[in-house]
Amino acid sequence: MFKPVPVAIGLRYLRAKRRNGFISFVSLASILGIAIGVMVLITTLAVMSGFQREIKDRMLGMVAHATVSAHGEAMAGWAHAVEVARRDPRVVGAAPYIDAQALLRGPRQEPAAIRGVLPEAEAAVSELAAWMVQGSLDDLRPGEFNIVLGKELAQWLGVRVGDRIVVTTDFQVTPMGAMPQLKRFTVSGIFEAGYQDFDRRLAVVHMADAQRVMRMGEGVTGVRLKLHDMDRAWEVARDLAVALEREGNGYFMVSDWSMENANMFRALKLEKTMIGILLSLIILMGAFSLLNSQVMLVTDKLADIAILRTLGLTPRGVMGVFMVQGTLIGVIGTVLGVVGGLLLTFNLEHILRAIEAAFEVVLMPEDVYYVTGLPIDLQVNDVVVIAVVALLMAFLATIYPAWRAARTAPAEALRYE
Repeated sequence: MFKPVPVAIGLRYLRAKRRNGFISFVSLASILGIAIGVMVLITTLAVMSGFQREIKDRMLGMVAHATVSAHGEAMAGWAHAVEVARRDPRVVGAAPYIDAQALLRGPRQEPAAIRGVLPEAEAAVSELAAWMVQGSLDDLRPGEFNIVLGKELAQWLGVRVGDRIVVTTDFQVTPMGAMPQLKRFTVSGIFEAGYQDFDRRLAVVHMADAQRVMRMGEGVTGVRLKLHDMDRAWEVARDLAVALEREGNGYFMVSDWSMENANMFRALKLEKTMIGILLSLIILMGAFSLLNSQVMLVTDKLADIAILRTLGLTPRGVMGVFMVQGTLIGVIGTVLGVVGGLLLTFNLEHILRAIEAAFEVVLMPEDVYYVTGLPIDLQVNDVVVIAVVALLMAFLATIYPAWRAARTAPAEALRYE
């Protein structure tokens, strides 16, 4: 098959055995540098994406995709709001809730968020029932004043299922002055969501008990929504609020999962970006090795370049010869890196288990990471971006040596040959 002259010569230089073995070694080092950088970057970002997905799933398993709450007061017509929300085809489920801050006291005391829920409706908006490790969410019955605690919260309070704790909420004005509202609850269950903000800071009670303790009458804080597409959470919640306002039910505030946890998701995204930039320096080192090998190759091939010039090859053609060779080195390194990264990513958990067995260590203790395996989320976009960046670095590394080769004067190069 016919090939352009620069391509043909570039391929021949790539395959040929070089007189200077050091140049071949540096070329091999540049291939390995690019390959290792691509491989490490793919695997690292896949693991980080896996942990982010795990955190996001656990977080969204306990919080609603969106909430609609009354502005400055309790929502009285929550049953109608739930009915309107459930008629929306974009909504999976809707349930009322009450949120309040309280001080919990057992053998020790801890502040916590109290959430009042309807157990029969909670499954439509959260996975709380699935995270129960002791007791059941159905044990929350109106009038019995039972309470479900996060695992770490129960440990900090020093209580177990069956123990009683005192819940202190807002102060109430009495003839004797401001007095705190106290109510004794019985611990009926413990949940473990695997996310510290919930396991350490959340307690759940029946909505009717929360209404009595908070003196809210029949009102609630708002309505929680679970959607088919959580990326449309703000849009769906806004539409619900507008519909309720048009019916003359007052004014409402709208919030969604991205707003309530914005700092967390921004921090996770920034962390992944910074790690990606730092690990890209490995690829950059491979690109510098490529530049070094190409400069030495140009110096080694000065006589060949001069002969090619005298045979009629233009400076642009000479430049193309060395750009073809350098780019091919970058392509080989990138392909090896992508293949190696995919293999390493898909077998990483087995490798970790083998290391743990060989050295009798636990690299990922469950009580620290809240996971039983290594979460991996290999995203095609990440692989494509990494490969493109590696190819771009390799291409840029070939420009200067190729330009230097194109400027070679035939007479000067052949003077001492």
